[in-house]
Amino acid sequence: MAVASLCMCFSARPNLLLCNFSRPRINFAMAAMSEDPIREWILTEGKATQITKIGSVGGGCINLASHYQTDVGSFFVKTNRSIGPAMFEGEALGLEAMYETSTIRVPKPHKVGALPTGGSYIIMEFIDFGGSRGYQAELGRKLAEMHKAGISSKGFGFEVDNTIGSTPQINTWSSDWIEFYGEKRLGYQLTLARDQYGDSSIYQKGHTLIQNMGSLFENVVIEPCLLHGDLWSGNIAYDKNSEPVILDPACYYGHNEAEFGMSWCAGFGESFYNAYFKVMPKQPGFEKRRNLYLLYHYLNHYNLFGSGYRSSAMSIIDDYLRMLKA
Repeated sequence: MAVASLCMCFSARPNLLLCNFSRPRINFAMAAMSEDPIREWILTEGKATQITKIGSVGGGCINLASHYQTDVGSFFVKTNRSIGPAMFEGEALGLEAMYETSTIRVPKPHKVGALPTGGSYIIMEFIDFGGSRGYQAELGRKLAEMHKAGISSKGFGFEVDNTIGSTPQINTWSSDWIEFYGEKRLGYQLTLARDQYGDSSIYQKGHTLIQNMGSLFENVVIEPCLLHGDLWSGNIAYDKNSEPVILDPACYYGHNEAEFGMSWCAGFGESFYNAYFKVMPKQPGFEKRRNLYLLYHYLNHYNLFGSGYRSSAMSIIDDYLRMLKA
């Protein structure tokens, strides 16, 4: 499994191993503090009698990842020595929500807790990767099935705030998608850019776009679909049977088109989109809205990784301001 929800985007996927997940519903209560709560859980609730090997799993830039091998199978564990359990709780709730749709394969979370020396951990099922990455049509179809199955009656948002990479992602419920995306996604990132870099230009232009973007959604039916939220190549894998697996989510309920916001870093091809739109038909104006959803992730990369991403974000904003004559 990928180790972090978001790293600086590279064209090639890191060399990762992952975890396997299975059903009944999980109690995400934090583990009682012990000297080694990960080992304790594996040897009690995990049903193992011995841990035979612990190996490091590479590929992440926010968390450390390990592969625990035991006499009853393998577990995948991520730890973070400086961030409390809230980040992993958000990830676990997202994984569980996606798992409950019974559509695309995701790692099933087992336990989230605090580390006694500070920080936190999450234990998951281990998925052994290794299948071909060429089955984009199957990825597109199953992703669309997840979007179709995972509809929220509460509106747009999620049960908890979570993170996109290490950036907070605010998920307060809203009945209005345009308002939610403008305030909780674009507006939040623009404020971070202003506060972190003193970038008043991108802040002001970005807010002008937010105030005028409503016309891009004319004649569009928007349902609050369950989104992975950070779908780039590093968070997509295939198991030994070549079934697609998605991992390290930043889940929320939103417009299904927002799922393609990291497409510049995902390598989705024609077969992916054709299969997706057979299940979730393309809506009027899809092409005009496409870069609006890229913008959120370019802004997040700007805030996480620096000025190298500013020009891409500003170019999108300027193009929309010209298009909308704003």
